[in-house]
Amino acid sequence: MGLFKKKKDDNVLQQDLKNKENHPGMIFLIHLLMEEKCEMPDKETMCAIMNKHLGDIDCYAYSQESAGFAAKRYSIHFEKDNKDAPPMLMLTNCFEIPNPILNDLERTQTWDCANSAEILESCKYQVLANDMLAACLPYKDRADLLVDYIEALVEMFPTCKAVVFDNSKKMFTREAILNCSVPKEQRFIYYAVNARFFNIQGTEDRMVDTLGMSTLFLPDLQYHFHGLNPDDVVNHAYNLLLYIYDNDNPIKPGDHVDGLKDGMMSRDVQWNVQYEESLIQPIREVIDINTGEYASGKR
Repeated sequence: MGLFKKKKDDNVLQQDLKNKENHPGMIFLIHLLMEEKCEMPDKETMCAIMNKHLGDIDCYAYSQESAGFAAKRYSIHFEKDNKDAPPMLMLTNCFEIPNPILNDLERTQTWDCANSAEILESCKYQVLANDMLAACLPYKDRADLLVDYIEALVEMFPTCKAVVFDNSKKMFTREAILNCSVPKEQRFIYYAVNARFFNIQGTEDRMVDTLGMSTLFLPDLQYHFHGLNPDDVVNHAYNLLLYIYDNDNPIKPGDHVDGLKDGMMSRDVQWNVQYEESLIQPIREVIDINTGEYASGKR
């Protein structure tokens, strides 16, 4: 239960319901942050590292501006043309960051990178990496592919200081990824799904929501509550996400999930769930967790 532990925060909830853009299964974009501009690694080095992490790959494009790889271990079938093709993994050269990668609100949610403010201030350059066509894969295959790609990238760029996953705005230092001991099957959620925490101004109400599961066409979670330890709620969220991931989301509207008792998940406490539009941007469908006597808001 304590695998994904987070600290509490005193940030004020800033709701903006105007932005209703939701792109489930979107391209997965990775920012590799650098203090100084670096050169593109040579082709042989890149291929060796990619093969080490991803198995059989084909480098279909390479220059000092960009590189592209086909992950031949995976196959996508296109019925229209009756053809199969592998997903593609691409990255750019290192270039100056034109605009802040994280806005003020997003910077308050970088729990997993203790010195995030200093890194964001000192890193003026980035390499961008992304997948293409991988959204067509079975969701666990895409998760495995992206985890392997993430770990290849941080090995490929030794001067990288930190990584930001654009879909969830989650941030890690390079060393945290290199030294990750989380089981492989849990790493996509650990790396790329962010649990955010907000205090709601003028009340004792709090919000925890997750961001990033839509990359796998799976739902995020939302908790609107009072009187619970936010650390415990965040741990509950990550454990429930792992259950959803392992079981291809068996949760139906009106179901119950194990709640919290003395800070731990317990079958003695049952919480109702329902699907609804998220309260916090980006607007998306989430599973709302009704925390019973600790619930806030109207449902």
